[in-house]
Amino acid sequence: MLRNAKDLSYDQKAAIESTLGRRIEEDEAVSIRAIEPPALSDERRRELTEQLKRYFAEVDARRAPGSPQDANDIIAEAIRSIRPGYRPHR
Repeated sequence: MLRNAKDLSYDQKAAIESTLGRRIEEDEAVSIRAIEPPALSDERRRELTEQLKRYFAEVDARRAPGSPQDANDIIAEAIRSIRPGYRPHR
């Protein structure tokens, strides 16, 4: 569904703005689409789970040992990369 913002009802516009977390301008267009998740059989889901477990086991086997502090520092750095003002609680 594609609608021009100027054609939306007050309630529609309010719901969309709430979802987006910002105001929409009158000259903007809004597109909404519902997407059904792909159907997976239980067997296929188990196969994918096993593949992921094998993959992560390989990654872990190649990983250099590190301390819990190293892990905390890496996590804090990753968070700071998207939230520059982040300060970890210690």
